[in-house]
Amino acid sequence: MTFVNTYLPFISSIVSFAFAYFILVRYFRKGRGNHLLLWGIGMIFYGIGGFCEGFYGAFGWNPLVFRLWYLFGAILVAAWLGQGTVFLLAKKNWARGLMVALFIGSLYGAFKVFTAQLDPGLLTTSLHTGSELSGHAIVTSGVRGLTPIFNLYGTVTLVGGAIYSAWIFFRKRVLFHRTIGNILIATGALAPAFGGAFSRMGIPAALYIGELLGAVLMFIGFWRATTPLSEPAAVAQPVPGD
Repeated sequence: MTFVNTYLPFISSIVSFAFAYFILVRYFRKGRGNHLLLWGIGMIFYGIGGFCEGFYGAFGWNPLVFRLWYLFGAILVAAWLGQGTVFLLAKKNWARGLMVALFIGSLYGAFKVFTAQLDPGLLTTSLHTGSELSGHAIVTSGVRGLTPIFNLYGTVTLVGGAIYSAWIFFRKRVLFHRTIGNILIATGALAPAFGGAFSRMGIPAALYIGELLGAVLMFIGFWRATTPLSEPAAVAQPVPGD
């Protein structure tokens, strides 16, 4: 058990759950906002993924924990966060249609993950890189192919939506705090991907650092985007934080 593969994931989990609480409290106070509900759910998934990584680092292999990590941390988290941005920026019909597809896909993913054959003997290191763990432990075909589909959708919608919103406010020269907030959200959303890339280059700790940095940056970005300032009224363009 080391600080890197145990405590960093647990810290990421705590930050993620705190962020989810912050979002969901805002959702229930407003009594509306599907984007807030989905972001809250997405950050709960983020927290579950971090907890499972910390558990693995502290106590070793556990089939249930592994399946939970793979489903929530590797497959679903980015897509559900991105779907929140879709509800914020896209037309309602498009958002609802994509939500139905995501929900059905998530159920299918859960079925495949919880029926997949696992082989703990193929795990050769206690400090995994994410891709190594998922690539070796799941033997049954058809599971690993889901991950890039969900992650691509989540990255395009979450990062793309945040960048688009930041550009809108920057171009209009209004609500500069929301420009900064959305830039931080986009950066935070990309941090785990960069961490995973460096981990595959032989720096395993980068994955956990990227995940923690991502949770912190998105939390700060959301808080910054939702903090009212004495500025001119914004254009009628929804952005993360509304």
